[in-house]
Amino acid sequence: MDVTNRFVLDFAREFARAHPGAAILDFGCGAGRLVMAGRAAGLTFFGADVFYSGSQDRAEAEASGLLGSAIREICDGVLPFDDACFGLVVNNQVMEHVEDLDAILREIHRVLEPGGTLLSIFPSRDVWREGHIGIPLSHRFPRGSRARLLYTWGLRSLGCGTWKEQAPNRRQWAIDKLLWIDTYTHYRSRAEIFRTFRRYFQNELREPDYIRYRLRDRPWRAPLARLLDFAPLRVLATSLFRKLAFLVMVSRKEGGCGSLT
Repeated sequence: MDVTNRFVLDFAREFARAHPGAAILDFGCGAGRLVMAGRAAGLTFFGADVFYSGSQDRAEAEASGLLGSAIREICDGVLPFDDACFGLVVNNQVMEHVEDLDAILREIHRVLEPGGTLLSIFPSRDVWREGHIGIPLSHRFPRGSRARLLYTWGLRSLGCGTWKEQAPNRRQWAIDKLLWIDTYTHYRSRAEIFRTFRRYFQNELREPDYIRYRLRDRPWRAPLARLLDFAPLRVLATSLFRKLAFLVMVSRKEGGCGSLT
């Protein structure tokens, strides 16, 4: 399990300790690895996904034996769960794949209990590196533009890029990967993201928490986490992190009591 999923799982564990018996949903759970890890840790963990055609996640979820029970398919944008049945909903690198963010947040709001918490980890359009194909700024060009193709092709020819399965040539790789991000990603500005989230939730950005977690994940760099105790360095690190990686947002549905988890 990578460090971000460990962060999410530890967040869920902490939430469960503070809210015994609360059910947890992994929205966009993919193959269900986090669901399985959460259930193995004794948490009441469920997952949901649309299982789009660009992924093998459905087959893996089915092989786990959880598809149809703990893991359920999202159809027509509707989460297959009752109203107010989850205390916590988490999502990791999912919201940039959602076409109608308002509709999905409305559904998450519906299945959350009053006072329930939402943890969202995903990039905005402002990020410098397109994380799915590994070509910086490839998501910033106008879709279908020749300049975008030439730029992506050129960087791939220099050895840049990830997800390098076989393609007839580097030009075709660029065409295929740009088509993939055009089909399966929907990048939004931070202003649009915040505006949409505010319609349904009270929100806090928590990038410093994640940065500390990531630094402490390796003993040799753990002491660097103390630098975030200094406000100017914390602001600088947070701003840079949002450009290089993603947003970390904790949101709460109104109706409960206390501060955000």
